[in-house]
Amino acid sequence: MIPWALLDYADQAGELVPSMLGEADTIWLRALLDAYDRYVGRRRRDLKQHLQAPLPVACPARGLRRASHVLDRLWDSEALGPVAPRDLREAVFTEAAKGVRRDLALGRVARRLGIRPGEVEGSLFADLPGERRLAPRPEGLNPWELALRVNLATAQAVLRRARRVRLDVEGHVRGLVSQAKWGGLMCVARPGRNRAHLVLEISGPMALFRRAQVYGRALAGLVPQLLWCDRFHLRADCEIEGAPRTFVLQSGDPIFPAAEPRRFDSKVEARFFDDFCRAAPDWDLVREPEPLVVGSTLIFPDFALQHRRHRWRRWLLEIAGFWTPDYVERKLAQLSEVGRRDLILCVDAQGQCSGQEAVRRDRVVEYRRRVDPSEVLRIIEQPGPIR
Repeated sequence: MIPWALLDYADQAGELVPSMLGEADTIWLRALLDAYDRYVGRRRRDLKQHLQAPLPVACPARGLRRASHVLDRLWDSEALGPVAPRDLREAVFTEAAKGVRRDLALGRVARRLGIRPGEVEGSLFADLPGERRLAPRPEGLNPWELALRVNLATAQAVLRRARRVRLDVEGHVRGLVSQAKWGGLMCVARPGRNRAHLVLEISGPMALFRRAQVYGRALAGLVPQLLWCDRFHLRADCEIEGAPRTFVLQSGDPIFPAAEPRRFDSKVEARFFDDFCRAAPDWDLVREPEPLVVGSTLIFPDFALQHRRHRWRRWLLEIAGFWTPDYVERKLAQLSEVGRRDLILCVDAQGQCSGQEAVRRDRVVEYRRRVDPSEVLRIIEQPGPIR
């Protein structure tokens, strides 16, 4: 995370606009990467001293400091030496505790370990941050990727000053909600203007009295996930130097994305996708469709089953690993109350978490290790569901 003191930003009518890196910055970013390459295998403190002098091309001072801050955390380093520094220090300090001279202590340790006295002294503190040696450049890292990573860290630093965050997203909403819940964020999900649109209202770290730093890291972790949404618009109400400011991040802004989300959450889902596509060529299977609005809550199905010719024939399907009969009955009852009878619930026979009798309902399919497509087809090939 970039320290606030390294940020450049403008105040445009109450909107905080941080300085982001673009294509024009790739010239000096390449020179910075070349400097790091030149010091591979050498000490980090030597590189730091080298960077005190200007780069061979013009660059913004704070932009350079931000990029160096990100690179220092991205670029690996290692403690080189014939023996682990911690073991060396233990051996040398043990000898020194006997009251012998420094050179004698180093010599005894060297003979015991089968190395030269100079290697002992040179490796004694090789694991300190400034003494560690730079590893080769991270695979695939280029000037443009570095710019995107710096922009991501910049946006994350701003969000750590947020009191409230509103997210308008379309596509990949389920993954985003899962990430928010996994991070322990205090958020409310509301349906948007259409089936694919979702609104997330999230409390920011500045609204908390305790654990604001931990919470801020969790909120920052949500930012790279946004790049996998079809569209997103983030608005954060921040507090900057005691004054309210608004920060906006949206689709098209140049920030580095998270790793591509897994296509399926489980092997059961992956098998069902393959099996159903082979068994039902007249039906399309859509992964993670729009959520269902049920009262004040949202249900996130795993698949939508859409007939290719008769578009009105559409079902939703959820695969539950752990469940109880009460859970199944309650979910089906909630759906019936709002007139939805188009959800098929597939439950793992081994995931039953109570001793009650198994559920027997028309729209419940029990499976073992894989969902049988014929059982699903038996339901959806009947007359269209009642909405």
